[in-house]
Amino acid sequence: MTAIKLNIQDRKQLRADAHHLSPVVMIGNDGLTAAVKREIDAALNAHGLIKVRVFSDDRTARETMLVDLSEEFNAAPIQHIGKLLILWREKPMVDKAFDENRMPGPREMKVMKYSKRGGQRPEVRTLTVLGNERLTFGGKVKRVQPKQKSVKKSQLG
Repeated sequence: MTAIKLNIQDRKQLRADAHHLSPVVMIGNDGLTAAVKREIDAALNAHGLIKVRVFSDDRTARETMLVDLSEEFNAAPIQHIGKLLILWREKPMVDKAFDENRMPGPREMKVMKYSKRGGQRPEVRTLTVLGNERLTFGGKVKRVQPKQKSVKKSQLG
């Protein structure tokens, strides 16, 4: 595979985006092992833009690592500054399974009941409302009735 080529503006934007990131992969004294390569590939799939820290004092070795990694994983070498390497690869599209019968989960709702006297604090209660329930204005939980389906005249009689 070949490394991705980016123009200057894209590389500049990705450098700015990577500024606040922490290194997600560390390369130790053993260098680029199979486990390290798997982690880099997994991190590129998950994040797209990653920082890699290299614990080596040899600058030329770090530069060759950056070129090798970008070519092997079809990634763009964004920056090599100090012992940090920044790589970018577009994240793959993930198809999410859609379930039509899925209902919304429970929610925590706060209900405030004000006192009829002016100077007292309101009573605050936390209620758990399920997906098939609703909260009334009085602070009570009621089940939602299913939608009424229309009935054809032939079925009535």
